[in-house]
Amino acid sequence: MASEACAMYFLHLLRSVSFPLPGVRNMENRYTRRAHSIGANFWHIEWCPKYRYKMFEKLKYKNLATACIRKAVCEHGITIHELQVMPDHLHAVVSIPNTMSFARAKQLLKGRSSYLFFRNHEKARLRYPRGHLWSVGTFGTTVGYSDLPTTLRYVQEQVIHHGLPSRGSPAL
Repeated sequence: MASEACAMYFLHLLRSVSFPLPGVRNMENRYTRRAHSIGANFWHIEWCPKYRYKMFEKLKYKNLATACIRKAVCEHGITIHELQVMPDHLHAVVSIPNTMSFARAKQLLKGRSSYLFFRNHEKARLRYPRGHLWSVGTFGTTVGYSDLPTTLRYVQEQVIHHGLPSRGSPAL
């Protein structure tokens, strides 16, 4: 009985954990709660268009890719904290549900965003006739609360990092 009371008290403490992160825009350190899981799952993801073509040099294609990724995120319960689309790759900091694997989240993001991109930009099929917008490979690493502000700043400063002129990136 005492161990049950202790476990209940611990769960009560977990539910009330919340503190502001320095340097992060209005984001609080909160655990996501589902029926049978509690936790936080931040990922820094990077992937490229197939053949590393500079598909997103034009602002309209960059904005279309951003919109497609945001729509895919909304449809699958993934939260995007930062997204930076570069001419030949993109970086994102996302939170995925604890019940979803990284491989599944990556599959959903790349597959759905590719489908939406081709539906809205039919001429892209001339460059990618088989309908594969994204390359097979990706980079992904987990991000802890202590590294989150640094990772968000890194993704935000990709334009500076690559020495590209700033073109009014749609920020979160």
